[in-house]
Amino acid sequence: MLGSMTSRNVNLNELGEFLKKRRAQLSPRTVGLPATGRPRRVEGLRREEVAQLASISTDYYTRLEQGRMQASAPVLDTIARVLHLDDDERGYLFQLAGRTTGRTRRRGVQKVQPPLQRVLEDLTTVPAMIQGRRGDILAWNALAAALVTDFSRVPEKHRNYPRLLFVDPAVRRLYADWQTAAQVTVAQLRMEAAKYPEDPRLIALVGELSMRDQQFAQWWGDHRVAARTVGTKTLLHPVMGEVTLDCDTLTASTDPDQYMTVWTAAPGSPAHDQLRILASWAADQNLPASSEWEA
Repeated sequence: MLGSMTSRNVNLNELGEFLKKRRAQLSPRTVGLPATGRPRRVEGLRREEVAQLASISTDYYTRLEQGRMQASAPVLDTIARVLHLDDDERGYLFQLAGRTTGRTRRRGVQKVQPPLQRVLEDLTTVPAMIQGRRGDILAWNALAAALVTDFSRVPEKHRNYPRLLFVDPAVRRLYADWQTAAQVTVAQLRMEAAKYPEDPRLIALVGELSMRDQQFAQWWGDHRVAARTVGTKTLLHPVMGEVTLDCDTLTASTDPDQYMTVWTAAPGSPAHDQLRILASWAADQNLPASSEWEA
């Protein structure tokens, strides 16, 4: 009982900080309020302006930002519209408020799901890896090791993609636009923090990266959120050279916190030929794929 109350308080405080950040990023003109010409003491919208636009009292909205109350789903919908939240941000807002349905709270041992493991083992021409909560790397094929890094040489407790992206110099150099890739990764991690605000390993990861990297600390403080989607990544690979690959994620239906990341290229494209070169190089290097392990 005490644990659930603590978790709720953590989420309400996070919700308040999130609202403050989004409010600070909007101008009166953006939301259709007339300019008064008077100097503004706060950045972005005032609390009373958000309350006015949402048709709620300033006291009600103030208590939301202070983490002292929970809002109803209709009020959250209105606030999301007023603050111009996108779909990811709106979903994050509802998660923090505890208004989502079918929310899983399991935080125990995570095992690679057998269907994903079988798909991974059958993928011999494209890089693929399975990630779990916090971006922990649960399994990978030889091509993923050739594309990113030899994960078998990384201690299990450090096999975490956000950590590698910020801490490993070779992984940082891999991305042509590292800053964008890193910002998206931080936003995805913050989305997960709304689901598991008391996950000790997630808290430790965020604390470590905040101490080690000023940009991580800044982006974490920005409260940006993002869901995992299809994307395109340009990589600067030591073997293939510059290559642009499509990146997609496949989520396990038996464990929504577990997903496979796959890098592909259209048949006949230069990138497709480069992946064949990578496969040949990986075979020569005898890079190991993973066996199933628990996280």
